[in-house]
Amino acid sequence: MRLLLDTHVFLWAVAGSASLNAKMRKTIDTAEAVFVSAASIWEIAINARLRKIDADPAALVAAIDESGFIELPLRAMHAARVATLPPIHADPFDRLLVAQAIAEPLRLLTTDAKLKAYGELVAVI
Repeated sequence: MRLLLDTHVFLWAVAGSASLNAKMRKTIDTAEAVFVSAASIWEIAINARLRKIDADPAALVAAIDESGFIELPLRAMHAARVATLPPIHADPFDRLLVAQAIAEPLRLLTTDAKLKAYGELVAVI
């Protein structure tokens, strides 16, 4: 299975947080490939600048490779795919991650149960 980590799942994974439960850790550890979207770094950078989270976006870019994850660039086709999604979720970053998962295809690993309504490519754990 090829995974795309939701932003908070990526943060938990690189921080070694207890919020990353055993099932999530096993799913990540056994995946064929694990991707982190450039959109997640963008979201983190915005929230760090607004002081909603304490994070260093540049260090998290480095953490992608250090963790053995693969950076998923944001492409025009990903952005365009957002327009085809039903309005299930209002968060633009979550919608972009769903669009990337559909376009690539990848399985989006999240804890946001609302995203499951987008279909089988969303794994809510």
